[in-house]
Amino acid sequence: VRGRYTRPRLYEDTRLRIVAGRHPVVEQTLDEQFIPNDATLDTEENQILLVTGPNMSGKSTVMRQVALLVLMAQIGSFVPADEAEIGLVDRIFTRIGAQDDIATGQSTFMVEMTETAALLAQSTRRSLIILDEVGRGTSTYDGMAIARAIIEYIHNEPRLGCRTLFATHYHELTELEQALPRVKNYHMAAVEQDGVVVFLHELRRGGADRSYGIHVAELAGIPRQVIRRAEELLAELEGRRDATTQLRAVHAGGDGVAAPAGDQAPAARLGGRAPRAAATNGQLSLFDVAPSPALELLKRLNINELTPLDALNKLYELQKLAASE
Repeated sequence: VRGRYTRPRLYEDTRLRIVAGRHPVVEQTLDEQFIPNDATLDTEENQILLVTGPNMSGKSTVMRQVALLVLMAQIGSFVPADEAEIGLVDRIFTRIGAQDDIATGQSTFMVEMTETAALLAQSTRRSLIILDEVGRGTSTYDGMAIARAIIEYIHNEPRLGCRTLFATHYHELTELEQALPRVKNYHMAAVEQDGVVVFLHELRRGGADRSYGIHVAELAGIPRQVIRRAEELLAELEGRRDATTQLRAVHAGGDGVAAPAGDQAPAARLGGRAPRAAATNGQLSLFDVAPSPALELLKRLNINELTPLDALNKLYELQKLAASE
C-alpha cells in the first residue's frame, strides 16, 4: 500500500497493539526517516504506560500518534504501521500543551486542571486517555502529588481502568510500577557521547533518570554563561541528593548505630545536616531557609485552650514576629 499503510484489525475487547507505528503528519514533514515505535495497551496488564525521557525526545509525538492511529482505524482508514490491532474506544481524551485563557481569567494551571477534571469525569473503561506532563503548571511538590493521584485514580477507580498514556518529567513517579500492577514504565531513549546528547526517538521499556533540560536550553540559544551556572547548580543539587540518600541509608540501618566516617563526610560538607526539603520528601531546594519564628509559634499553639482575648493577644504577637522577618 502506498505510504506503507496497513489495514488495522478491530476488536470488541480493550486490546491496543501497534507495531512500528508512525505519526502520519510528522512523517511527511521530516527530511530524514521517521523512527517508528511499538505500543501495547490493554485493561488487564498494560493499562497505564508511564512515559519518561528527555525534552525533545519524542514523548508527545508517540502519544499523539497512538491517538491518531486509533482514530484513523475507527473511521475506516488504513494506518501508518506494520500491524495494528485496535480494541474499539468510545472516546479519546487528551490533555496536551500549556496555555492560559485570558478571556475567562483562567491561568495555565487552571485550564490544565479543568480539562483533566472533565476527562476524569467523562471517561469510561473503553476510553483512551492521553496526558502530557500534568501538574507542571504549579509547584514541584503540588504538581507531583496531583500527577500521582491522577494515575492512582485512573488505575483504581472501578468506573475507569481505561487505557492511558501518561508522559511526565517527575521521575519519582516511576516507583508506581512497583505499587500499581497495571502501570508500566517506558522511556524515550537517548545516549550521551563526549558531552553531546543524541535523541534516538525510540520508546523503550523502563524509566528514565535524566531529562537533559540544560542541554535543550543550550540548543535553544540560552547564553553560555547561564548554561555553565545551571550545570554548576545541577551538580551541587545532585551531590546533595546523593548525600541525603546515604544519610537515610545509614539511619535506616539500625537504631543507635554510629555512621561510618565515610558516610558522615557528605553531611559535614552540607554544614552538618541535610537540607530541610531533602529531609521531608527527598527533593532539594536551591536555598536553605531558616525556620520562621512566627510559624514555630503557630505550631505550638493549642487553639482549643485559648480564650477570645488570648487569641487576640497571640494574633498580635504573630503579626509582630511576621513583620520582623
